[in-house]
Amino acid sequence: MFLTETAKERIVKAIKDAELNTSGEIKVHVEDICPTDDAVARAKQVFQYLCLDRTAQRNGVLFYLAYESHKFAILGDMGIDKVVPINFWEGIRDSMRQYFLQEDFAGGLQMGIREAGNQLKKFFPYHQDDINEISDDISTDPIP
Repeated sequence: MFLTETAKERIVKAIKDAELNTSGEIKVHVEDICPTDDAVARAKQVFQYLCLDRTAQRNGVLFYLAYESHKFAILGDMGIDKVVPINFWEGIRDSMRQYFLQEDFAGGLQMGIREAGNQLKKFFPYHQDDINEISDDISTDPIP
C-alpha cells in the first residue's frame, strides 16, 4: 500500500479542514501508473471523470498523483483559475515537490491542500448554506 491508513487520515483531515473555510471542493486522486506521458492531461481526464467540473461555482481542485510514474499535477476549475494569481498552482507544485523528493507524500499533499484552501477562502468563502458537493475521501479507483 502506497499510503498508510494514518497518512490517508491526515490527508482527508487536511481536505476537511480546508473546506471548513471555503465553498471550494478539493479532491485527491492517487494511482500507481500515469497512463500518459503528460500528468496534466491525465489530471484533466480524472477531473472530468470525478465530476469536479460540475460544482456550482466551478471551484473544484484536483491533486493528482501517480506514484510509480513519479508524476503529479494540480488542476483548478475555471472559476478558480480566473481569480488566483498567475503561477499559483506552479508555486504549490514546486513546494510539494520538495516533500515528494523526501518521500513525504502525505506531508506534501497536506501542505498543498492547506495552501489551496487558504487561497480558496479568499475568493470562495464558506457560507452557512454550502453543501459538500464532492466527497472528501481519497480517490484510488481505476479511471478509464
